[in-house]
Amino acid sequence: MKKTAMFILLLFCGMAMAQKKKVTSGDFKNLKGISEYNLVFDYTNLKVDKFETEEEFLADKMKKREEKGTDEDFKKSWFSDREERYEPKFIESFNKRFEGEVKADKKLTSAKYTATVKTTWIYPGYNVGVMRQPSKLNATITVTENGNPGNVVISVDYEKVLGNGAAGFDYNSGYRISEAYAKLAKEFAAEIKKVNK
Repeated sequence: MKKTAMFILLLFCGMAMAQKKKVTSGDFKNLKGISEYNLVFDYTNLKVDKFETEEEFLADKMKKREEKGTDEDFKKSWFSDREERYEPKFIESFNKRFEGEVKADKKLTSAKYTATVKTTWIYPGYNVGVMRQPSKLNATITVTENGNPGNVVISVDYEKVLGNGAAGFDYNSGYRISEAYAKLAKEFAAEIKKVNK
């Protein structure tokens, strides 16, 4: 029993330490009073897992699925998951923390500020029943003033944001990755809530 408790404690400590954030420009205090954010998601120059480019990752995964005939389906879902899973999950997770006081969405034309979520690295993770690894992502969130994009209000790097489903039912990589976006939004929203107190 003691060994199990110690293992669980170490696991949670490791997960807490795995995620890092670093403000590279501006300050969270600059976000005080901002009630709307236009969201832009950027996946250019994305690296995946141990691969140097997203193209290398896709070539590897598609080759493994070629014989089964699921290679094109994998590629299609890899890209469609962005708009169908990751982005909606980020938006939902962010907005539910504010009860309408602060809002973020794509194409929010009334917003005076844009938050760009630039994903730089994704580890899809895996779940094969008896073994699993959560997804992880690295991203930079940069808030700029609309009409004056050179005015960076804040830029924050997030590393190894974890994503996994409840009770281990996260067999789909798109689902696992979407949970990392939910966690990313939660972390960003928590900092905004602190400065708006």
